[in-house]
Amino acid sequence: MFVYEKKLQYPVRIKNPNPKLAKFIISQYGGPDGELGASMRYLSQRFSMPYPELAGILTDIGVEELGHLEMVGTIIYQLTRNMTPEQVKAAGLEPYFVDHTAGVYPQFASGTPWTAATIAVKGDVITDLTEDMGAEQKARTTYDNILRLSDDPDVNDVIKFLREREVVHFQRFGEALRIATDRMDEKNFYMVNPAFDR
Repeated sequence: MFVYEKKLQYPVRIKNPNPKLAKFIISQYGGPDGELGASMRYLSQRFSMPYPELAGILTDIGVEELGHLEMVGTIIYQLTRNMTPEQVKAAGLEPYFVDHTAGVYPQFASGTPWTAATIAVKGDVITDLTEDMGAEQKARTTYDNILRLSDDPDVNDVIKFLREREVVHFQRFGEALRIATDRMDEKNFYMVNPAFDR
């Protein structure tokens, strides 16, 4: 069971709406390496994790990613609030606006809707934790790219916080991978089918 604290993990206070900036930040909401996919990946992987403390790490990080999803959604909302038709057109958001008005919808920056096909859940300890480390690096890279394109200090402040958390998650998954490999029998490293390791 989760306990919801009704405040963001880090404050989001964007003074200047900028729909053009929101157009690519939305990728961290519902894009291929975004927060929605990360939360679903980790909260799904935890069920088949054989070590309780590692399942706990997946749960902790998965829940934190839900908080990051809320933060990114807040950024998008604040960047698109009170858009005029002229601002919608200038940002190239006409197709999005027609379908969603100013609603925050999970999609890639390219416009592709979010899909569970972007997440990996294999049920193998080594595979899943290695995937998780890669996923955190892909998210960090996306935040790096956003910082290269954004000149809004209010946005950049939050993006830098989110980027830092991706680095911390990468480190925690690295620790989890070391714990898992230390516990595995060397003759049955992949655990699923002992016959493969004879």
